[in-house]
Amino acid sequence: MNRTFPVKLLLSAALAVVPLIVSPGCASSAHGSTGGSPETASPPPAAEAKPAEQKSAEVQPTADDARQFAVRVNEDLKRLWTRQSTAEWIKATYITDDTERNAALVNEEVMGYLNQAIKQAASFKGVQGLDADTSRMLHLLRVSSALPAPSDAQKRAELAGIAAKLEGLYGKGKYCGKDGKGQCRDLGELSDVMAKSRNYDALLDAWTGWHAVSQPMRPLYQRLVEVSNEGAQEIGFQDLGSLWRSNYDMPPEAFEKEAQRLWGQVKPLYDELHCYVRARLARQYGEDKVPAGKAIPAHLLGNMWAQEWNNIYGLVEPYKGQPSLDVDAELKRQNYDAIRMVKAGETFFTSLGLKPLPETFWQRSQFTKPRDRDVVCHASAWDVTYDNDLRIKMCIKSTEEDLVTIHHELGHNYYYTYYYKLPVLFQQGAHDGFHEAIGDAITLSITPGYLKQVGLLKEVPQGDKGLINLQMKDAMEKVAFLPFGLLVDQWRWEVFSGRVKPEDYNKSWWTLREKYQGVRAPVERSEADFDPGAKYHVPANVPYTRYFLARILQFQFHRALCQSAGYKGPLHECSVYGNKEAGKRLQAMLEMGASKPWPDALEAMTGQREMDASAILDYFAPLRRWLQEQNKGQKCGW
Repeated sequence: MNRTFPVKLLLSAALAVVPLIVSPGCASSAHGSTGGSPETASPPPAAEAKPAEQKSAEVQPTADDARQFAVRVNEDLKRLWTRQSTAEWIKATYITDDTERNAALVNEEVMGYLNQAIKQAASFKGVQGLDADTSRMLHLLRVSSALPAPSDAQKRAELAGIAAKLEGLYGKGKYCGKDGKGQCRDLGELSDVMAKSRNYDALLDAWTGWHAVSQPMRPLYQRLVEVSNEGAQEIGFQDLGSLWRSNYDMPPEAFEKEAQRLWGQVKPLYDELHCYVRARLARQYGEDKVPAGKAIPAHLLGNMWAQEWNNIYGLVEPYKGQPSLDVDAELKRQNYDAIRMVKAGETFFTSLGLKPLPETFWQRSQFTKPRDRDVVCHASAWDVTYDNDLRIKMCIKSTEEDLVTIHHELGHNYYYTYYYKLPVLFQQGAHDGFHEAIGDAITLSITPGYLKQVGLLKEVPQGDKGLINLQMKDAMEKVAFLPFGLLVDQWRWEVFSGRVKPEDYNKSWWTLREKYQGVRAPVERSEADFDPGAKYHVPANVPYTRYFLARILQFQFHRALCQSAGYKGPLHECSVYGNKEAGKRLQAMLEMGASKPWPDALEAMTGQREMDASAILDYFAPLRRWLQEQNKGQKCGW
């Protein structure tokens, strides 16, 4: 299930902060507390809100200068981002050429402002006597750019143009058959083949067809790396990857080790899932195509990037014939419409002692698809004015999937409503993994017990078989994703640093895919290919480690909330619905936004100052025991 979530201060190709939201599987155009792929444009003429004039080179800036600068930037950004967010909301809910052009013009103004402000923030580095808040705001501003531009106007324009071309190549990508004369299919249509077909050759055709789309990106991406590294160095970073890793309140090299530590915690569970799934795929396609002890061909896992495997659940289902939880039928029987479903989500949060959503939420949100115009249906959560102007944008259907999505999106809204009084630079998650993790931690409380409690399930299913099926389905999405969530940026960090040379781009990509995922290219690949570019976040230059961290943190959050609620049973059965103590812990973290380093925010909710993946092992303990039994005698590993 792809959802949108807020990632403020993520810069687009035009080198400025365009608060975006992107989900790991795809990105949608939205903004405010949402986003996607913003319009790309050259820096505008002097914006209405211009950053404070920089001091001359002879005068050393003072702590008071820095404080005044931070205050002014917060005021300017709140005004600019509100205009931008409003334009993006209109564009998403009234799709026309005019609304797209209007949003692009506003984006240009924001881009021009931020390009100056980031460089000015860098000029205060090393100033003595800064108070903690000013120091943090300057840091957040400095590390906010995902694609910093050099000062040279020609190179800045070149970088913006390259970024636009890369996104355009991806967005317009189609596969028209091996000879180019067949029916042309876009990514959505090819992804349907990957999800639904069980024909080896049809899957291979769809996979190779989409991966050919990215071949022309290769020289463009090489140049993007060169120019953006120059921009990162101008504001004091070794390279672009170093800038990205500086966003986690620790030195870049320490964060790289931290990511590996977290992966080491969950790798044993992933390896066991991999072994079991490979054996089932061998049963389906033959051991000649899926040999034991080898990496799995990438086109057989139900997803174009083999990042989540839930689409092939039917091939690996542990116990056939077990009754499923038919919440959809109950929603329809009880006449749940969109508003009633959202009210049910709000009731979850108010049951924790959190405040109700503001009345304007119900007046301004898009709950259903309008009949009279085109809209973006991809689910997203917003605070349009950065002032508690909460909204969701969905095209809700009466399904369990949408009920879960509503709980998830409201997790973002409740983050916004508890930090909206902070300066706008602090109106974001404690780090970029937190916002998504909150939404997903809440959905972990949508247990059969919770569904029975709210009247959407008559009885909680009993027995181990149903539990193992349910955990397998969850693991095929949440556990299977972990290595891919890690390796996308591992590859980019090596590219940005020069450890991987342009002539080895594709080779190093598949080395990492095999090392972390145990997945291999299904056909021979060469350096004429550019397979990283077949994943949206690479040509769109969206950092990806946040998705890995969110998968880790959601379970850590869930376990901490359950502990604060006094829950003693198996973690997978815990729902914190109705527990005020859990609500207090959650609220304490939400109120902090990004005003403190993330270990402080993590400690407020969990009592821990380190991210900890062991909660995933706790949650999936029943499945892991079952997998170990099933894998006896198998040749695991690759």
